[in-house]
Amino acid sequence: MIPEKAPQKGVYHAPEELQKAAHVRSYEQYKELYLKSTESPDEFWGSIANEFFWKTKQSGPFLDYNFDVTKGEIFVKCMDGASTNICYNLLDRNVHEKKLGDKVAFYWEGNEPRDELTVTYRELLRRVCQFANVLKSRGVKKGDRVSIYMPMVVELVVAMLACVRIGAVHSIVFAGFSAESLCERILDSQCSLLITADGFYRGDKLINLKVLADDALQKCRDKGFPLLKCIVLKHLSREEEETPLGSQSPPAKRSCPDLQQDKPTKVKKARPVPQVPWNPEVDLCWHTLVRGASDECEPEWCESEDPLFILYTSGSTGKPKGVLHTISGYMLYTATTFKLVFDHQPHDVYWCTADIGWITGHSYITYGPLANGATSVLFEGLPTYPDVSRLWEVVDKYQVTKFYTAPTAIRMLMKYGSEPVQKSRRESLKVLGTVGEPINPEAWQWYYTVVGEKRCPVVDTFWQTETGGHVLTPLPAATPLKPGSATLPFFGVVPAILNESGEELEGESEGYLVFKQPWPGVMRTVYGNHQRFETTYFKKFPGYYVTGDGCRRDKDGYYWITGRIDDMLNVSGHLLSTAEVESALVEHEAVAEAAVVGRPHPIKGESLYCFVTLIQGVTYSRALEAELRKQVREKIGAIATPDYIQNAPGLPKTRSGKIMRRVLRKIACDERDLETFSTLADTSVVEDLFQNRCYEAVLSRVQWEEEEGLPQRRQRRHLWAGASAACSRTALLSLGRISASSLSQELPPQTTQKFCF
Repeated sequence: MIPEKAPQKGVYHAPEELQKAAHVRSYEQYKELYLKSTESPDEFWGSIANEFFWKTKQSGPFLDYNFDVTKGEIFVKCMDGASTNICYNLLDRNVHEKKLGDKVAFYWEGNEPRDELTVTYRELLRRVCQFANVLKSRGVKKGDRVSIYMPMVVELVVAMLACVRIGAVHSIVFAGFSAESLCERILDSQCSLLITADGFYRGDKLINLKVLADDALQKCRDKGFPLLKCIVLKHLSREEEETPLGSQSPPAKRSCPDLQQDKPTKVKKARPVPQVPWNPEVDLCWHTLVRGASDECEPEWCESEDPLFILYTSGSTGKPKGVLHTISGYMLYTATTFKLVFDHQPHDVYWCTADIGWITGHSYITYGPLANGATSVLFEGLPTYPDVSRLWEVVDKYQVTKFYTAPTAIRMLMKYGSEPVQKSRRESLKVLGTVGEPINPEAWQWYYTVVGEKRCPVVDTFWQTETGGHVLTPLPAATPLKPGSATLPFFGVVPAILNESGEELEGESEGYLVFKQPWPGVMRTVYGNHQRFETTYFKKFPGYYVTGDGCRRDKDGYYWITGRIDDMLNVSGHLLSTAEVESALVEHEAVAEAAVVGRPHPIKGESLYCFVTLIQGVTYSRALEAELRKQVREKIGAIATPDYIQNAPGLPKTRSGKIMRRVLRKIACDERDLETFSTLADTSVVEDLFQNRCYEAVLSRVQWEEEEGLPQRRQRRHLWAGASAACSRTALLSLGRISASSLSQELPPQTTQKFCF
C-alpha cells in the first residue's frame, strides 16, 4: 500500500502555479485515485476507456489474468471483446472529432540546427494513409510483421502508424544496432518486409544505414530466410521536388558551420552524400511509392489483444527477447501515463530526447503524446552537437514546456558546468523528467537547480520495455520529491519487495522488486516463446511479476531502485546482456573463454569490463584488443563496445566450474574483499587478475580527480594505490601523464613490470 501521509521533511514540492492547473493537484487526490485504481480497476480504467473510440465494446471484465505459474499458464487480457484501431484514435479522432487538424504534431529538429520541419496532425494522417496503402500494395496484411530500421525522422512515425492502421505488427530496430542484430530480429519475428533509409548523420559521423541493412538481408538469405522487399527512404540524397513542404523530413544537411557569405575563404566543402547500393530486385524507393498512393485508407479494426508491436530487449541468456505488446491496454496505459506524469496541458510543447528505437520512444514520443493530441519535438541530433548548449537552444527555439531525458545525458552535460545552460532562457520549462536508469542525487540536484532553476519538479520515472509505461513515478504537482527516488507507484500498479525466500517485506526494507497484479500496458508474452516469458518473469516467485531489479523502500514508503539483480548491465540507460557480449567475444578465433561484468561509470552509469582467456599460443596485443572491440560492435552495435578488456589467463571458478562473476566485479572495481574468494577452486587466479588490471581502469579515477582539480601528488598517490602492481612504468609513461623523474621518485618499489596487454 502507499503511505497514509506524504513526507514533509527532505522533500521538494511543485510551485503553486503548477498545482492549481494540474490533473492531480495533491497527495490526497493521488491517494484517492490510487485506491480506486487498485480496488475498483473496472471503474477506474473504464472511465478512461470512454475517452477513446471503440468499434465494439468489451464483453468481459476490464482485466483478467493469472500471475501464478503453479496455477496454470500466465496470461493477461484487457477489455476482452472490444475492438479498435490505435492509428484511428491517435490521428482520425484528433483531426475529425477534436478538430486538431491544424495543430502541430511534431517539430522535427534535424542533426544540424538549420534542419527543421513542422508537421500537423492533418498532414501526418494524410502521409500515414498514403504509406499504409503502399504497404497494402506490397501484400502486407493484418498480423504480418514489418521490420523498421530508420533514423529519427518523421517517416519513422509514419511507418509505425501505417503498420498499425492496417493491423500489421511493427518491429523497430534501433538504427545504432549492427547488421547481425538486425538480421537476428528479422529472423526471430519472421518479418515480411524491411523499411530503412540510405543513411544519416549523428553529429559529424555518417551512418551508412543502407549498407548495414543490405548486410543484414544477406545474412538472412544465408540462413535460408529471403526477405522479399526493402523500402528505402532517401534521407541523405532525396531531391527537393520529392519533398513537399510540410510533408516529409528534408534531406539531412551536411555540416557546413562556416558557410557564411562574409567568410568565403573559410567555406568548408559539404560532406559527400554516399553512393547508396541498390538492388532493383529487392529495393523500392519510398518517394516513388508514395507519389502515386491514395491518401485515404480505412483502418483495420483489431481485437483488444491483437499484437501491436514487437520490441527486442536484451535477455540474460544472450538471445534478445521479443517483447510483445497488444492494442487496447497499451494504448490506454501510455495515454494515461503521459497525460498524468507530465501533467500534459493543451498548449504544452513536449520533448523526449530518446530514440524511437527504444521503448521510451515508442511510448513517449509516438503513442502517448499523439493519443493526447500533444505537440512534440522529434530530435535527430546529439546533445553535444554542434556544441553542448544544443538541448537548451532547442528548448528555447520551440518553447518546450515538458522535457524528458536520460540521467546519462544529464551527467554528461554536468561536466561542462552551468555556463552552456545559462546561455539559454528556458523560461518555458515547467516539468523535467528522467528515464532509463536511476538518477543519482547529485545529477538530480543539478538538473533541478541549474536547468529547472528550482521551479520545475523532476519526475524520476522507473519502468521497462516489458511494462509498457511508467510503473513507479512521481506526479509533478502531487508527489513530494526526493532526489534519486522513483517515489511511488502509478495507478493500478501494486509493488512489493521480497526476500530471497519469496516473503513480502514490510516497512523499511530492501530486496527484489516485484508487482502483485497487472496493469493495462504490461507485456503479454515473448514473441514465439511463451515458456521463456513465464520462466523469465514469473517462475522465481510464483504469483508475482519479477522485474529483475533490486529495490529499497525507505521509512516514508518511497521506492529507490538499487540496480539489476541478474546478468544484465544498464549502460547509458540501455540494458545489455553480459551473455550476449560474451558470446560475441568468444566467436573470435583467438578467444577461448570470456566473462563480462559491469563497472561503475560516472557518465554512463555502468561500463563493460571484459575478461578474455586466449587460446594457447596466442599473444595478447593492442591489435587483438581492437579486433575484439570491433567484433562486439559488429555483432551487437556500438552501444555494446567494451570499455575495458583484460587478458585473463585464468578465470575465477568454483570447484564445480562455474565462473564467479561477483569476484570479477570486485577485480574490475579493485575491491579486495578476501572473504569473497574463500570458495574458489584456485585463489592464485584472483591475485594474478588483480595484478594485471587494465591501466585504463586504474587511471580512470585519476582522470576524474584531474577534472575535479585535486592536487597532482594526491592523484599520483591514488594511482599507485589503485594500480596494485597492475601497470608497468612503460605503460604509465606512455600515457604522458607524468614525467620519468617524478615516476622514479614516486612509484612504490613493489610495483611490478606487469600490465594488461
